[in-house]
Amino acid sequence: MGFQTEFNSVCKFKSEQELYELLEYGRGKMVKSGFRVFPTGQKVIAYTPHNQAIAIVKIVASIAEINFQGEEVTQVEMELVRRLTEDEARIQTALADEMFFGDRS
Repeated sequence: MGFQTEFNSVCKFKSEQELYELLEYGRGKMVKSGFRVFPTGQKVIAYTPHNQAIAIVKIVASIAEINFQGEEVTQVEMELVRRLTEDEARIQTALADEMFFGDRS
């Protein structure tokens, strides 16, 4: 049992529904497996499940717990700061692909 630290500039959604709620209502949450530490209070770039940069969000809460099924999970609550422009999204997506999501060789 241990905590995994997330990159300070990355908040990647695994669920289209969670992303939709954030973009539609300006607030949202996502659930990640395992105990993770998110930078509460910081602004980060949010990515779609397909690794596309989409928005700037502010992490307002990060709660790591063991749920009723006995699984380690982290719930992350966030506020939408703003959507990225087309150019910003293209550049951030390319950078993240090279730094975080791309081939590690």
